[in-house]
Amino acid sequence: MILVSHDLRDGEKLPQRQVFNGMGYEGDNLSPHLAWDEVPAGTKSFVVTCFDPDAPTGSGWWHWVVANLPADTRVLPQGAGSGIAALPEGAVQTRTDFGKAGYGGAAPPKGETHRYIFTVHALDVEHIDVDEDASGAMVGFNVHFHTLGSASITALFS
Repeated sequence: MILVSHDLRDGEKLPQRQVFNGMGYEGDNLSPHLAWDEVPAGTKSFVVTCFDPDAPTGSGWWHWVVANLPADTRVLPQGAGSGIAALPEGAVQTRTDFGKAGYGGAAPPKGETHRYIFTVHALDVEHIDVDEDASGAMVGFNVHFHTLGSASITALFS
């Protein structure tokens, strides 16, 4: 699989548009544009996640989780996770570590540089049994058993 973005570049700084608005930050809190191709044969749905493994929690921080994207989905426009643009029918955003569903941008403790890993997972099932109250860990558990392939972009922010 390949994953590209109009907003993100692998290994580069996360733009202000994707930074949280709160917790000492004044970002736009917009989910980035993501597009993918060369998906594995047999793909029946996708899950998109954004995870910060550097958060000082002992378990990282889920910034965005979208499950049950239909198999013909190949792009999420900027703002799809922020209510600005529509998600495909049937997709569900689940609870992040901000305590609610939807995109939550970067907000690392001052002076720390964190990695924000945006990943698209191709799954061998049409949907996983989650709703908007499911945690990132619950989605990740389901994804683990159904992944055919994945692609990621890692952005940095401090």
